[in-house]
Amino acid sequence: MDGTQGTRNARTAGRDGAAVDVGVALVTGASSGIGAATARALAREGFALALVARRADRLAELAAALGERGSGAALELTADLCDAAQAAGAVERTVDRFGRLDVLVNNAGFSVRSPVLDSDPEDWDRMVDLNLRAVLRMSHAALPHLLRAADAGPRGVADLVNVSSVAGRVPRKDNSVYSATKHAVCVFSEVLRQEVTGRGVRVGLVEPGMTRTEMTVGGGRTSVPQSPPQDSWLRAEDVARTVVFMVTQPAHVAINEIMVRPTAQER
Repeated sequence: MDGTQGTRNARTAGRDGAAVDVGVALVTGASSGIGAATARALAREGFALALVARRADRLAELAAALGERGSGAALELTADLCDAAQAAGAVERTVDRFGRLDVLVNNAGFSVRSPVLDSDPEDWDRMVDLNLRAVLRMSHAALPHLLRAADAGPRGVADLVNVSSVAGRVPRKDNSVYSATKHAVCVFSEVLRQEVTGRGVRVGLVEPGMTRTEMTVGGGRTSVPQSPPQDSWLRAEDVARTVVFMVTQPAHVAINEIMVRPTAQER
């Protein structure tokens, strides 16, 4: 039995009486890009979804689209994860609705490129708050529920996936603080893995290279250098498949780290 077949046979009921196939996954930054693509990919695998982002209209559109495809339950959670109470509340509302939490995907992020001398420290604060502190807060709030799911849930395992960046491993000029936050996520993920892997919670780190999303395409403050050309970059769906690959492995297999770049990207 492969990992997907093993999880698809798991079925239980949420606290509202709705059937929950496979398990319950919470995805942050779900209103667009990698987060939305990951939510759609997990829904196709049978997961019930908690969708977390600041843009309520985008979450409603995604939840409606999932419902039209018959992909199962989707809970819309409008929250600013820079606020500690809202981050913790998103986890609690998910468990209140579905009765459990099997997968957390920490995907929400923010980036502004500029030389240190010309940077706005408020941008630094937001990158640290969303790229790092929100990961810490969400992970801390979710861990008791993930440990419970690993111990007593039908999957026999739980997953915490942090979407980082190649920038955390290969820093570039004009990208100092963003790279620093992503490197911190890499370190945090490995330490957390050591702490909980023996209790059935797999910690995975996904490090995408250049990816076409709202944050990277459009020429605004968050745009990235155009080498290689944009038509060769990853799509959000490419990263989403990587996340799904991690969380659908058999319970005895942990894929702890994947760096995925466009074929044309050298660094």
